Amino acid sequence: MSLNLDALEAHLVTRSYIEGYAPSQADVHVFRLVTQPIGSQYPHITRWFTHIKSYSAEHDTLPGTSNAGQAFVVQATAVSAAEPEAAEEKEEEEDIDLFGSDDEESAEAERIKAERVAAYNARKANKPKAVAKSVVTLEVKPWDDETDMKALEDAVRSISMDGLVWGASKLVPIGYGIRKLQITLVVEDELVSLDELQEKISEFDDYVQSSDVAAMQKL
Repeated sequence: MSLNLDALEAHLVTRSYIEGYAPSQADVHVFRLVTQPIGSQYPHITRWFTHIKSYSAEHDTLPGTSNAGQAFVVQATAVSAAEPEAAEEKEEEEDIDLFGSDDEESAEAERIKAERVAAYNARKANKPKAVAKSVVTLEVKPWDDETDMKALEDAVRSISMDGLVWGASKLVPIGYGIRKLQITLVVEDELVSLDELQEKISEFDDYVQSSDVAAMQKL
């Protein structure tokens, strides 16, 4: 078996793992199919491979199944998410005979054609458009072990933007008694710029040393 490296690279552009937010058997399955050296045209695969390799001792005990990893095996047939919608629109177009089958170009026939076209266009216009969203994990580091982490988190959560929803958080030790804030959020891609959000976070410089996007995945 071999991998579709182009598809895997595209998948990992916005994701840290094959599925979910932690290493799983799906990552192990794909990891074992990667042939080294990895080409320089696949920087995200290289990043992911190095990360999963650090879990080598735990590969056999990681949770989940290998099912999600099968999507990147060459023998598997990946179906584009856009195909069902395209098939549905094609079916609608086939069901609606925009030009009729009557050769007689009468006023009544023209009226019926116009009504059909108008009805078809109205149905297409009224189809709801999916809002693109992403789940993001941010890591916010304090200056030292004396930083008030409750005040830091309150300051971060005080940021309000259209399309931004704050989620769960936790404090993660990073050494020398210092803990960083790891917080999850959901953003609407068209409304929220992560660069702008991080700039707002950096304004709380009494508490915040830096912030980083630890993981990001499209919904």
